Amino acid sequence: KASNMKTIAFSCLFALAFARPQNNYNDGNSVQEVTAARSSSVSSQIPIFHNILRDDRINPEGGSYSFDFETSNGIVRQEAGSALNVANAPTGQQGSVSFPLPNGEIFTLKFVANENGYQPESPFLPVAPEFPHPIPQFVLDQIAFAEQQKAEQARSTSGSEQSVTYNVQ
Repeated sequence: KASNMKTIAFSCLFALAFARPQNNYNDGNSVQEVTAARSSSVSSQIPIFHNILRDDRINPEGGSYSFDFETSNGIVRQEAGSALNVANAPTGQQGSVSFPLPNGEIFTLKFVANENGYQPESPFLPVAPEFPHPIPQFVLDQIAFAEQQKAEQARSTSGSEQSVTYNVQ
């Protein structure tokens, strides 16, 4: 029994030593440099909180609202709106948002949302191609070919009468 117990204890110690994480510092960095790099990467993952500089909210009766806020990291958001289906009153929302991009530029977006849909405006949004855009020649050729086939088929069927018989039993 004692030898079985020693074998089990030795096997457990061997498995524990084998499962230990391997720290390979073969890249020339000292243990202190690697530890410092790890601690700086951990600290960069800690969230940074920014102060709210302005937060104005108005919510009167009847479904209208407006808000305007700004944070210490440059985010600015404004919006105003009213409930839809209000008689003789403009309905929908309008507003803007802006924030600094990592490259230093300021992203800006203005929008209106009403019975005509959502209408954003920003120099950062992609621009659709001008319409009607020019139709490529191969498309025009294919359309002409289809029209020609259709005309030929119409001529061949209009010159001869076709009779259809059904065998019904």
